[in-house]
Amino acid sequence: MSRALLTEKERERIAGDSANEQRRHEAVSRARRRIHEELPDDLELLERHHPTLYDELVSVVCDSDEE
Repeated sequence: MSRALLTEKERERIAGDSANEQRRHEAVSRARRRIHEELPDDLELLERHHPTLYDELVSVVCDSDEE
C-alpha cells in the first residue's frame, strides 16, 4: 500500500500507538507542513491539468456524508 498524506509509522504515532510523545509531535508537525506547504501546490496542479482527478480528491476530502 502506498501512502496518501501519512506514512504508516506516522499513522501509528498520531493514533497514539507510540509511547514517545516527541515522535508523535514530530509526526503531527510533518503532516501539518504537508497540508499547508505541499498540498496547495498539488491541488493547483490537479485543478489546472487534470480537473477530473481534482474533483475526485475534493469529493473524498470534502464528503459531508461522513461525520
